[in-house]
Amino acid sequence: MANNHGMGGLDDLSVLLAVCEAGGFRAAAKRLGLSPSSVSERITQLEARIGAPLLVRTTRSVMPTEAGRALVARLTPLFQEMRAVLQDASSSQNEVRGLLRINVTGAVMVDILPPLLDRFLVRHPEVRIEIMVDDRLVDIVAAGCEAGIRYGEHLAQDMIAVPIGPRLQRVGAAAAPTYLAVHGTPQHPRELLAHECIRLRFSSGALVPWEFESAGEALTVDPPGRLTIGVDAVAAAIDLARAGRGIVYTFDHFLEPHLRSGDLVAVLPDWRIEFDGPRLYFPSRFMSAPLRAFVDFVASERSG
Repeated sequence: MANNHGMGGLDDLSVLLAVCEAGGFRAAAKRLGLSPSSVSERITQLEARIGAPLLVRTTRSVMPTEAGRALVARLTPLFQEMRAVLQDASSSQNEVRGLLRINVTGAVMVDILPPLLDRFLVRHPEVRIEIMVDDRLVDIVAAGCEAGIRYGEHLAQDMIAVPIGPRLQRVGAAAAPTYLAVHGTPQHPRELLAHECIRLRFSSGALVPWEFESAGEALTVDPPGRLTIGVDAVAAAIDLARAGRGIVYTFDHFLEPHLRSGDLVAVLPDWRIEFDGPRLYFPSRFMSAPLRAFVDFVASERSG
C-alpha cells in the first residue's frame, strides 16, 4: 500500500505544474532555475509518495497520466490564487507589481492590444506581462494564465467578460487593382468561387469562413484557396494579396491602411459583416493586483 503521509510539499507540486505547463522537463527546469535531472528526481519522489505515476515519459514528450491530469486540474486554480495572494501582498496601495499572463488571439496583436499594453506599462512600471498567442479557445487557468482575450465565443459561467478595443468590427474581402484588372471584379459572393483566393486557417485545422451579409441576405461561401496561410501570419496573406496573388478576406482594420494607399481595393464593399469587438475575460473567483489594475485600465480607456 502506498504511503499516504506527506503527499508532497508545495515545491514538488509546483514542479509538477511547471512540467505540465511547459510540456517537458528541460523547459520546466529552465523556468524554475533547476537542472533537468533535479526536476525529474522531484517528480519521481512525488510519484513515490502519492503511489501512482503522474507523467508518461517518452524520448520525445512528457504527458500527464489520468491521475496526473486530475491532480493538475485541481492544483492549478489553487496555485493561481496563491500567486495572486502573494502578488497582492507585494503590492502597496499605490504601487502594483507582479506578473500578469494573458492568453490572446493573434487578431488583437496587430493594432488593438499593443498600444494598450504600452500605456499600461507606463502607468504601472513594476508590472511584468507575458502574452501567449493562441487562436483556439483554451482553458486559461489550465494554461497558467489569469485572463484571455477572444471574440464572441461561449465562455464558462464562472468567467467575467469586459469589452476591450473597438465596440464593433467588420470583416470583408479585398484584392490588388492588378489582380482585378486581369480577373475581373466579383459582383456577388458566389462569384468568388471562380476566383483565386487566399484563405486563412485556424490552428485547429478549420478554415476561416467567408461570411457575407447585405440587404437582409446572408451567406457563407467556401472558395478554393490557391494559397492557404495560418491566421497568425495574416500580414503575409495581405502582402500576397497586395502583390496580386488573389483575394483575401480578413478584418477591415487590417485592410484599411492598404485600402487608403491604393495597394488594395475593397471587393464586395456592400457585403461587409459586423460583429462585437474582442472581450477580456477572466475567472470570477479571484483577481491578482496586476489583473485588477489592467481591468480598471481597460475600463478607463473605454470611458476616456
